[in-house]
Amino acid sequence: MATTGTPCAMNGHTLHEAPSASWRVALPHTAAAVPVARALVRTALAGLEHPADSDTAELLTAELVANAVEHTADAGPIELVVQLLPGGCQVEVHDPDPFAPGALTRPGLTAPDPWQEHGRGLLLIRALSSSCGHRPTESGKAVWFRLSAVAPRLHPA
Repeated sequence: MATTGTPCAMNGHTLHEAPSASWRVALPHTAAAVPVARALVRTALAGLEHPADSDTAELLTAELVANAVEHTADAGPIELVVQLLPGGCQVEVHDPDPFAPGALTRPGLTAPDPWQEHGRGLLLIRALSSSCGHRPTESGKAVWFRLSAVAPRLHPA
């Protein structure tokens, strides 16, 4: 996905809006990347008539970015890609680690230990997204999820 379009600034980072309604932003390899990524996703979904659930999109994006920060070597920035689709959105997080998060797509994922404070992120992504996965990239991997657009709610007369 090429970075094209008109750049604009968001929280000190350069953001590119492409004609295909997609954004790419490099994030620092620190925990500070998580709120920046959440804000980007919220902003990207805000103007849509029937957007995907932005709360769910923010939660799952935060999980992907936090995993990239925690489980990859500090070998460079993390990249967030948000693509608006006719039926929802797709969010990808690119990181420099080539090893796939096996628990994301492995069948029979076991429940996390209820006494541990971690281990639920990939389970949330699998449970709340329309689809999810990972793929190798030239510089590591991309982990992604898709959310379907939320149907408009009917209000009683």
